[in-house]
Amino acid sequence: MIETPYLLFLGDAPDQLAAKVAQGIKDWRPENAVGQFRMDGCNADLGIADLTLEEAKAAGAKTLVIGVANRGGIISAAWKEILIAALDAGYDIASGLHNLLRDEADLVAAAERNGRQLHDVRIPSVQYPIANGVKRSGKRCLAVGTDCSVGKMYTALAMDAEMRERGLKSTFRATGQTGILITGGGVPLDAVIADFMAGSIEYLTPDNDADHWDLIEGQGSLYHVSYSGVTMALVHGGQPDALILCHEPTRAHMRGLPDYQQPSLTELRDTALTLARVGNPACQVVGISVNTQHMNEADAKAYLAELERDMALPATDPFRFGAEKLVDALQAV
Repeated sequence: MIETPYLLFLGDAPDQLAAKVAQGIKDWRPENAVGQFRMDGCNADLGIADLTLEEAKAAGAKTLVIGVANRGGIISAAWKEILIAALDAGYDIASGLHNLLRDEADLVAAAERNGRQLHDVRIPSVQYPIANGVKRSGKRCLAVGTDCSVGKMYTALAMDAEMRERGLKSTFRATGQTGILITGGGVPLDAVIADFMAGSIEYLTPDNDADHWDLIEGQGSLYHVSYSGVTMALVHGGQPDALILCHEPTRAHMRGLPDYQQPSLTELRDTALTLARVGNPACQVVGISVNTQHMNEADAKAYLAELERDMALPATDPFRFGAEKLVDALQAV
């Protein structure tokens, strides 16, 4: 078990999006976020207290969570100085990076010296099966995006919260490091061996009551040449009954790929639905979730209204304006 509350380590994050792990924890489990630790040159800010290791420890923090998701997931030498100091100060460390804590001899030595724990949440803890495509009882909704980091996790979490508020049967199913740190469980999908990826999602979303919805956290994008594989595993392993299209309209290009443009929502709808119907011929696209954080309220509402007219689907920013429209659409499936 990872002990809470957390001190959220932002390191030298180049921008706000690079700190999406910490941002997710702060937004969805604020009671677990004692403060943030930022190094010189950090361009991310969660809007919570900047604390030293000593100050956060005095405030009750038990685990330093690496809240940065940099490209390649690398622990730098500069970070290590802070991480070792944290272990010496009595913190455990939790990380979802591909660069595992347990593979760094100096971090392991510092943890052993201080009797502290290193938590690598991106290590599969289950021997997952190969997917068999057998239809499961219950219902499943998957968020699919035009790009990476457009709000797929936030969409599923917001819908799950709205469904619970209404007394409906719902479970958020985490498939990445941030979701696992928020909820305490899930499948670290991008660390699962490729042959077992779809099977891990079948495992994550088992038979359930006929009126129960699994809200599956999306990953990657079918149109992202770096990360499309995880998306395909979710589409086929999840056998979704419903798809939510997710988009961030202010980007100039795909995340991390300056030579690639995001597809249109129409292209995403048609491609995702075709692939989803391989595993579930009854799958439907039921709504659109738009990350409007870089738009003012008037522009955001106008854009959403235009989408609804053009695509004949309910559209909202579920974190900013609520998930009611998307949950209403699910209930109609």
